[in-house]
Amino acid sequence: MDAMKNLSRTCSKAGKEGQPVIIPELRCKSTWSTRSKNSLEFCVALVLFVIALPSICLATILVKLTSRGPAFYFQSRSGRFGKRYVIYKLRTMYLDSERDTGPIWSSSSDARITPLGRILRRTHFDELPQLWNVLRGEMSLVGPRPERPEFLPFLEEALPLYRMRLMLRPGLTGLAQVQLHADTDLASVRRKLAHDLYYVNASTAWLDVRVLLATALVVLGLSFPLVRSILRLPRRKEINRFYLRLTKRNSTASNSEAGGAASRTKPTDDVIPSMGSA
Repeated sequence: MDAMKNLSRTCSKAGKEGQPVIIPELRCKSTWSTRSKNSLEFCVALVLFVIALPSICLATILVKLTSRGPAFYFQSRSGRFGKRYVIYKLRTMYLDSERDTGPIWSSSSDARITPLGRILRRTHFDELPQLWNVLRGEMSLVGPRPERPEFLPFLEEALPLYRMRLMLRPGLTGLAQVQLHADTDLASVRRKLAHDLYYVNASTAWLDVRVLLATALVVLGLSFPLVRSILRLPRRKEINRFYLRLTKRNSTASNSEAGGAASRTKPTDDVIPSMGSA
């Protein structure tokens, strides 16, 4: 937690000053190192990509037949430490759907989504091309949800701890994605942030395996409460308690730093002469 405290202080200070954040490495208690995770995930992603390739090809044909435009959707995302990369997805919206509105969050009744797109989103088939991002080293199989860089300035201002989730590569699935719906407003983003930060702090090989199994079971139609009980995934109360402790520590650290800066710049009689001494 000391590393997390120092990280939150760094993010808070840089966010207020409008500077790019250099995020230090978080030393988790587990032995699930970045190198081991990346190597194993590459092998698993390669196998999954080969297995999923026929389904991706079939979905590509269906997208082309049912709506105008390309079958694949390319969009910028913020990766580890905020580095941008291009994400690959099957297109689920009509062509140029954001031409008049600009970047906005989607909703369950979003008129921009095609009929086939709703099926692809419900089954998560539209996410399969992101296995290529995993093979390229831009994403992980399990990690925080990749965010659009257009939303980052607003989210960082509203949620001071938001950049802490950029410590890890974004994930094809994750503790937040497997049980929460897509972001629709700031409250939904805050809920996902709590899950992402919990994962950043508690990332282990066993947790990744359980999240992957949970994702597969949810896609097959099992309810998440049942899946969570079977796989003993962290409950929302536990995650929310962790998030509240973290935000409290961040607030205390920010106030202490602000108080220290004020005391260092406070004028004294020793450095400022009185008006009568000329």
